[in-house]
Amino acid sequence: MPSTFFGQPRALANLFGVELWERFSFYGMQGILLIYLYYSAADGGLGIDQGTATSIVGAYGGAVYLSTILGAWTADRLLGAERVLFLSAVLVMCGHIALAILPGLVGVGAGLVLIAIGSGGVKANATSLVGSLYAENDERRDAGFSLFYLGINLGALLGPLLTGLLQTRAGFHWGFALAAVGMAIGLIQYSLGRRRLPEAGREVPNPLPVRGVYVAGIVFVVLVVVVVIAAMTGLLAADRLSTIVVVLSVIASIGYFGLILLSQRISDVERRRVFAFIPMFLASAAFWSLYQQQFTVVTIYSDERLDRTIGSWEIPVSWVQSINPVFIIVLSGVFAALWTRLGDRQPSTPLKFAAGTVIMGIAFLLFLPLAGGGPNSTPLLALAGILLVFTIAELLLSPVGLSLSTKLAPHAFHTQMVALFYLSVALGTAMSGTLAGYYDPSSETAYFGILGAVAIVLGLALAALARPISRLMSGVR
Repeated sequence: MPSTFFGQPRALANLFGVELWERFSFYGMQGILLIYLYYSAADGGLGIDQGTATSIVGAYGGAVYLSTILGAWTADRLLGAERVLFLSAVLVMCGHIALAILPGLVGVGAGLVLIAIGSGGVKANATSLVGSLYAENDERRDAGFSLFYLGINLGALLGPLLTGLLQTRAGFHWGFALAAVGMAIGLIQYSLGRRRLPEAGREVPNPLPVRGVYVAGIVFVVLVVVVVIAAMTGLLAADRLSTIVVVLSVIASIGYFGLILLSQRISDVERRRVFAFIPMFLASAAFWSLYQQQFTVVTIYSDERLDRTIGSWEIPVSWVQSINPVFIIVLSGVFAALWTRLGDRQPSTPLKFAAGTVIMGIAFLLFLPLAGGGPNSTPLLALAGILLVFTIAELLLSPVGLSLSTKLAPHAFHTQMVALFYLSVALGTAMSGTLAGYYDPSSETAYFGILGAVAIVLGLALAALARPISRLMSGVR
């Protein structure tokens, strides 16, 4: 396939575009979601308790990544990655429409469920399709994923800026409507370029027998009934939703690792590579439990502690969430060029993961000099500096993790291995909602200090294990 997109396969441009608009809608909505939940009715919100609101946001974020299992399984067993990506994007658009037009908690419930399922399908399958553009030892792979990550972050930059501005001018539901429009643009763009994608994306690697399709349908219906009953009986209480998603993510992760490792369809080399993925899975979960607090603790911090005034104008709370994507857009090309230039001399993937985890811990420690301040006590530049450190940590781990999951994936579980990486994100994201429940401005020194120190220790432990992990990876860097 000709290399016509910044030195990468041409089909990367189409996947870059659909992911950009999906992330525009996703982060645009998420930029105003938490404040919509806890702002008073007089301010256009729902007036939910702040701790409950962070639990809902953490659970929703975790459910997005948890649902990558469903999207990956459907691709590997039923429809193929390309078809699932398209159908998932339709679900995302419908979810944003529900948030825009349905009132109160009805809109929140219907919208977040649809977006979570749809975004999970988009994430797992877009990543898998990007991986399918490269041969196993193609040195362009990490650079290609970094460019793909640039598309993600262009959307993440523009989404909160535009939905946040519209929310402050016209109200929350107009902001949600703009997110729906963004996803519609992404769907149109993707539909026009579907034919350029490799035929491998339309294949079903491990097709389910006809009898299995009926069994899967019955299981799905039973699960839906169980969830509805649990919601109606109060078992799915909003203030513990994030903890429930943490437990589900742990169970799903153990089950998925067991399913792949015990399968007779993988070779000994593939099995060793899956074992090598386990410590990096744990480091990834720890990383995301801190990083995703941008949408819980850092959002509250920005609303209540940050000096957001520029001259006589106060920027919307959601705009703070666009700071990180700005840094990623600037630095992702730098990292892509660095990995390309170093080639086989670049640090191993375990060392990149270790560095990302340590630096994320350092970012949390940087909150300590600001601890104990009152309203408007934190300068905008100070928080921007901390988010720059967030970004450096992210670029060392996240795009590298996406690339790694495709390189270590057994052939029979190609898309589902990508889902395993996203399960680490699901676990960490849900944990970010649970941990946010312990945040209190009066004890933030302990909060930021303990979490930062734990992340640093875990990163150093992974660095110490880098060589044996690399040996298990059997030639994959």
